[in-house]
Amino acid sequence: MNRPLPAVRLRVPTHEDAVAWHRVFGDPEVMEFHGGRPAALSVYEELTARQRRHDAELGFCLWTMLDETGEVIGFTGAQPWRPGWGPVGETEIGWRLGRAHWGKGYVTAAARETLQRVRAAGVKEVVAMVRPGNERSIAVARRLGMRSAETYPHPTLDERALCFRLALDSPADPVDDADHPDNAE
Repeated sequence: MNRPLPAVRLRVPTHEDAVAWHRVFGDPEVMEFHGGRPAALSVYEELTARQRRHDAELGFCLWTMLDETGEVIGFTGAQPWRPGWGPVGETEIGWRLGRAHWGKGYVTAAARETLQRVRAAGVKEVVAMVRPGNERSIAVARRLGMRSAETYPHPTLDERALCFRLALDSPADPVDDADHPDNAE
């Protein structure tokens, strides 16, 4: 039995959202696949400023994700792939969610909205870069209809990063398995 996805709202990150992201992502478990430890506030100040520029220039960014009550619970969105490795020049869709909100469908709901927004902005294909072992993100990518395409050697870790792809010129074939306990984000 599939349950409905929760209501989620996305907004362009404000300067104040840097503080909220810093707080929400201060949990080492949340950061397990993103360096393993919380980042400094200055990292989120730069990141939110960059996302405001992306939104103004590209029409999309990593948006702040808010739950039904208006609480900042994470981010999801898309941005140009920046590192000098992997799918250089591609548009990456990504997400990060506070631990208290895992397993409730927020990321799937927000990522589906992201796909609609980037499609409307003229993006033809998105990628999602996922570290091996990040089963929650792999499950979200698959729920969005993304397919595993290739791997890239990670420049600082002894592993190959997984690259999922989705063409946006045709409707996605999302898989609706949000209730499966192994697939909760």
